[in-house]
Amino acid sequence: MNTLNTNSKIPDISIVIDYLKTLQDRICEALEQVDGSGQFIEDNWLRKEGGGGRTRVMTNGTIVEQGGVNFSVVSGDKLPPSATAHRPELTGRTWQACGVSLVIHPKNPHIPTSHANVRFFIAEKEGEEPVWWFGGGFDLTPFYPVDEDVLHWHQVAHDLSAPFGENVYDDYKKWCDEYFYLKHRDETRGVGGLFFDDLNEWGFDTSFDYVKAIGQGFIDAYVPILNRRKNDEYSEQQRQFQLYRRGRYVEFNLVFDRGTLFGLQSGGRTESILMSMPPLARWEYNFQAEENSDEVKLNHYLVPQNWLNRA
Repeated sequence: MNTLNTNSKIPDISIVIDYLKTLQDRICEALEQVDGSGQFIEDNWLRKEGGGGRTRVMTNGTIVEQGGVNFSVVSGDKLPPSATAHRPELTGRTWQACGVSLVIHPKNPHIPTSHANVRFFIAEKEGEEPVWWFGGGFDLTPFYPVDEDVLHWHQVAHDLSAPFGENVYDDYKKWCDEYFYLKHRDETRGVGGLFFDDLNEWGFDTSFDYVKAIGQGFIDAYVPILNRRKNDEYSEQQRQFQLYRRGRYVEFNLVFDRGTLFGLQSGGRTESILMSMPPLARWEYNFQAEENSDEVKLNHYLVPQNWLNRA
């Protein structure tokens, strides 16, 4: 992907912001409808250095134990080290970033945790072309995977990507597998999905269209899984395994996630940045799942593979 935009059209961040607010509304409405009782509580906030956002969190719903859907738009005169370390061309530029980011932690261990985000970044300097790009994607983290769910998730990802190029799904799926990878555990965070960053080579309009497809794609991919699994019975043992595996989610977010690092280093709102954490998690020394158990089967899903071939 290009890191410097060479397109002549100057992006209009205001239309991206308007879309992201609408997307946040649509996702929250879809999740409230499928949950049945839970509602998102909205918390509006301002950032001293520039910008703000609205954080929406649902707790103790029928399905959603805790989930957050955040919208933010932030700006500044100087980028944090996490942004300029690999992009020296951004030094000395003012910047704006906006996005919607969400993580849903269901209570039922048979329902996967899900994550999605879409974002836009632009950095400007007088007398020079703006540097801008889109990024985003979505990924799924099951505890007791079901092939039907994993296939559906990836089929939606494939189909929304197809109009943008025959290799887009394969490329962004691979990027997702490599990004959501816990090096110290030698495993992926889940069964993946799509991940992309630095997207500007298609031009502003087409890149923005892909971001819109990702936003709707998350709803299309996740809501059917919620509906299929929400009434599945589970045991206390399965609940404890879910909490143990949630620990992996925490490890990734605090050690590897670039969005978390950028938010904290740029002076973002800590409560909103860390809303991605599960309400409960646990660690157990040297846990080993029993041979041939449902828990040990998860290991077979934590390696990159062609999910669409499992149909």
